[in-house]
Amino acid sequence: MSAVISARNLSKRYGKGKPAVDSISFEIPAGRIVGLIGPNGSGKTTTLKAALGLVPFEGELKVLGKNPRTERDDVMQDVCFIADVAVLPRWLKVKDAVDFVAGVHPRFDRKKAEAYLAHTKLHPEMRVKQMSKGMIVQLHLALVMAIDAKLLVLDEPTLGLDILYRKQFYQNLLEDYFDENKTIVVTTHQVEEIEHILTDLMFIREGKIVLSATMDEVGERFTEVMVPADKAEAARALKPIDERTVFGKAVMLFDGVPRDQVASFGEVRNPGIADLFVATMKGTYA
Repeated sequence: MSAVISARNLSKRYGKGKPAVDSISFEIPAGRIVGLIGPNGSGKTTTLKAALGLVPFEGELKVLGKNPRTERDDVMQDVCFIADVAVLPRWLKVKDAVDFVAGVHPRFDRKKAEAYLAHTKLHPEMRVKQMSKGMIVQLHLALVMAIDAKLLVLDEPTLGLDILYRKQFYQNLLEDYFDENKTIVVTTHQVEEIEHILTDLMFIREGKIVLSATMDEVGERFTEVMVPADKAEAARALKPIDERTVFGKAVMLFDGVPRDQVASFGEVRNPGIADLFVATMKGTYA
């Protein structure tokens, strides 16, 4: 198996409108943490649903070497999923949730789940209706991290959580879950908070992949320069893909221009994912 997820001309259309996913192709190898980033309606959730066998699709798609349309049961033996829309019954107790997953998933490690829960404010008798949203996410995470899965799919997992819960969530993923045998695919609007954990980046817009690169490639390819007014015209001659103004200076984003070529214009730095994302979504770059 060369890739955890492999897509060739993957498409999905709802009704007679524009396709939600428009003939995209990509591969995600094992041992990577991939950020699938796009605005609302860009096709990222549909792409994940196709990979999870939750929606029919056109084209070729393999997850862990299997077709999620026809082999979904086998695929889900090695896949875990956390979504913002995930709902637990309000009457459910923590201990009941642990018992349920232990009873249905052969790769669930009860001791590992209980060890994680011991570091939270959750206790076995607590019901979902007594939990904050952050606590509910902690319960989901405890259940998921205790499953020896090869692929973890996270669709806006920290939406609506305060910053303390969000930082703890990703810290737990890195420290207690991720290793070279596991792969994580995550979508989020809080891109600046996951930047430090990503190994790969995929931008999707209007159902198409507009950027797919490793974080190392992003660092080598894109350069941001803060340019004073007297050098702005010369810098613009190199055709930046985006420009904004900060403290009276032009901040220009270049794609594929050598750093030593732009260094004379001003302060050079690596662009943040959020700024690169905004530049891409403006439509000035594809």
